[in-house]
Amino acid sequence: MDRLEGFAEYAGARQRHLRRSAYLLCGDWHLAEDLTQMTLVNLCRSWGRAQRAASLDAYAHTVLVNTFLRHKRKYQRQAERAAQYSSGIPETAPADSPDLRLSLQAALQLLPARARAVVVLRFWEDLSVEATAAALGCSIGNVKSQTSRALARLREIVGDSLIDTGLR
Repeated sequence: MDRLEGFAEYAGARQRHLRRSAYLLCGDWHLAEDLTQMTLVNLCRSWGRAQRAASLDAYAHTVLVNTFLRHKRKYQRQAERAAQYSSGIPETAPADSPDLRLSLQAALQLLPARARAVVVLRFWEDLSVEATAAALGCSIGNVKSQTSRALARLREIVGDSLIDTGLR
């Protein structure tokens, strides 16, 4: 029973943070809630292994990203159809404004799932390149190249000044 009590304490303390990260990955609060719940279920199942990990938060983020990527693959066709009907992104927004946040969030949704995961982990979660590579189960070079490509794509979508002020 102590094992589950430790999980309940962790889940209660980190659920809100995981939901915010999930929202940045998927762009939908309802889906973010579902992803968070699926993540917590998966984390509970592997709680013993999670407690032995070097960082419990890093382990939880890995579970969240994997849950998101599994969901994304499962519903890829549906997402492609929905993207055909999505509206455009606002042109520009002044720094530190709600419009900037909305522009960046909309642009983030146009990135492929893996690139979006790299950007969220690197710039929202503020993970190092090494920690991001560990969370995604890929090489450090892969994280660097995906980060570079994702930022270049974001710059194409919203412009250099928004990316520089919004992600740094």
